[in-house]
Amino acid sequence: MAGTVVDATAEEAGNRGFRILAGYIFGGNKGASRSEMTAPVAQIPVRIAMTARVAQSAAAGGYVIQFVIPREWTQKTLDNPQEVSNMNQNHTVNRRIVLNSRPVGAPTAGNFRLEACNVPVPAPGQVLTRTLYLSLDPYMRGRMSDAPSYTAPLALGEVMVGGTVGIVAASQHPDYQAGDLVLGYGGWQDYALAKGADLTRLDTRMRQPSLALGVLGMPGFTAYMGLLDIGQPKAGETVVVAAASGAVGSVVGQLARLKGCRVVGVAGGVDKCRFVVEELGFDACIDRRSAHLREQLAAACPKGIDVYFENVGGAVFDAVLPLLNVSARVPVCGLIAHYNDTGLPPGPDRLGLLTRTLLTRRIRMQGFIIFDDYGTRYGEFFSQMSTWLKVGKIKFREDIVDGLENAPQAFIGLLEGRNFGKLIIRVGSD
Repeated sequence: MAGTVVDATAEEAGNRGFRILAGYIFGGNKGASRSEMTAPVAQIPVRIAMTARVAQSAAAGGYVIQFVIPREWTQKTLDNPQEVSNMNQNHTVNRRIVLNSRPVGAPTAGNFRLEACNVPVPAPGQVLTRTLYLSLDPYMRGRMSDAPSYTAPLALGEVMVGGTVGIVAASQHPDYQAGDLVLGYGGWQDYALAKGADLTRLDTRMRQPSLALGVLGMPGFTAYMGLLDIGQPKAGETVVVAAASGAVGSVVGQLARLKGCRVVGVAGGVDKCRFVVEELGFDACIDRRSAHLREQLAAACPKGIDVYFENVGGAVFDAVLPLLNVSARVPVCGLIAHYNDTGLPPGPDRLGLLTRTLLTRRIRMQGFIIFDDYGTRYGEFFSQMSTWLKVGKIKFREDIVDGLENAPQAFIGLLEGRNFGKLIIRVGSD
């Protein structure tokens, strides 16, 4: 059992106690103060749980809250929580985060559940990978919903999806050997089974393997094909990029600069805008939080907008729409401002304005799903982007969070714009 005294009402004590104990167990015991810990007295086979309190009683100063903790977390490891951290993955236990419930509006911690099960064994033709890095991306919010979309929703209890970089732990496939570095789609877990065809071998000498999830992975590929194939920027044109400091937008803007365009970014906050201009080389950047967004964007685009790379929607698109030039191109890869909507956005119906603008200015607005629409061209992208990256023509920033257990809160923050660069969870060490 693990216990702590919580100064709260009886109604609040359970939830607060759980958060305290979970933080302690997952590496938060860094000060002199310790919660009272005793030897564990229960283990649930296959799945371990800290979801339901097993004791709650009044005590001086509050309530005593106790939870079942896994057997592998002994008193020794509780005193040294880093011994069971994500950087020391268990060879027999597979931690995984599953969809616990469907969000209504913005996701909460309760929509996710941390489980543990036995590490799977690969069958003939399969490969077992141990996750090193997990990519967190806005599209995952759509997979949590059961609304119709371009792919099937996650089922309740299913492992959260996501691209991963991992090491082959065991292989029953002739093309892969233990120790190979691979790009896959293992999701939010320590270990995953995959077919050989679903993996891409990476160079084990890569100095920064996580880049395969960012500038050399799905975000970079999205930026490359969306801008160059749909946007088709020409020298001297004005390109506007939403979420300009993010994984996709940062690459879009730099590619547009390589094509000789004037590039204006929109990002959330002064620090992000400064980074976009000073580090990435954009010509200007507008803070999306500004009360004068429309006016500032218009001033930064005196000749109008020829290409708008859309991955946000909301107020940014409202500011962009009247500035679009005749024959403007609008690649659409995401609408993060609307992912948590539970109904239509407030305000007047803008459909008439949008369709009239599309018609009268002959605008090309096209949505795309990167691997569905351009999967056969990944090799082309990887070769070109690798070259640009190597010679310093493309810069890329990562926001790395340690610990699989921190993925839910990091993801919630991503949808609120709290990340700065490509959001990566470091799950294990090589």
